Amino acid sequence: MDKLSSILNQLSFSTGVFYTGQLCGLGTFEGEKAQSSGHIHLLKQGVLETRESGKAPVIFDEPTLIFYPRPLPHTIKAEKESNTEVVCAEIHYGAGPSNPLANSLPSMINIPINQDRRFKETVEWLFEEAFDSKCARQLVMDRLCEILIVQLLRHVINHRQVDVGLLAGLADSRLARAMEAIHKEPGKNWSLVELAELATMSRSRFSAHFKEVNGQTPGDYIATWRVEVAKTHLKKGKRVGWVANEVGYENTSTLARIFRSRTGISPKEWQKQFMDH
Repeated sequence: MDKLSSILNQLSFSTGVFYTGQLCGLGTFEGEKAQSSGHIHLLKQGVLETRESGKAPVIFDEPTLIFYPRPLPHTIKAEKESNTEVVCAEIHYGAGPSNPLANSLPSMINIPINQDRRFKETVEWLFEEAFDSKCARQLVMDRLCEILIVQLLRHVINHRQVDVGLLAGLADSRLARAMEAIHKEPGKNWSLVELAELATMSRSRFSAHFKEVNGQTPGDYIATWRVEVAKTHLKKGKRVGWVANEVGYENTSTLARIFRSRTGISPKEWQKQFMDH
């Protein structure tokens, strides 16, 4: 499994298209919905204005993908005469919107649709489904949006568009192997020596460079990733004791301490909240 697939499988992200058509006036994304998911806005044609609180508006006048990877209140606006057509979708992360992947991205990313041939082909297919009435239209649109997110993440990694965090680490040729190993085997008792060897660096240089790129020490990053993997297991109804062992802790109290330090609640409380929703 490659370095990106292992992350996406653990985070269990999904997308859902909720609006297709002409936009006239103001679309607001705030409150409860904005707190639970990220958003994708695909501009097919026309002129679209996006605005976040306290920031100047951003105007788009060519086919563009606009991606808010984390919950963020914002508005999109179009005038009637601009004949603006859009496709809007939500992105949900199985373990919750606060995760290393989403947190490693800027608050908003925009990519012109014509910038990449593969990207353009996927979007054109999505527009074809969105503005037609074919069988299984919703299912196809949702899956195409998921493909778009993967293509966007590839683009971010390949063009090194982030400076700090998980994706910056994967884009770093010296750290990528070590991070991929952590993601694949979160339950392993990784030593600094083993990780430094994977990066072909000295322990001190690896530790310093890892923190510089990821914003965390190797130990803190491993603990954070273990919590994300634990969430994935907890949402499937797994027992906390089993989860603790699976992510590399000998007992539930150690997992509970690490889990609470990063989420504010215990694994059992998190699991109950997830199941109640």
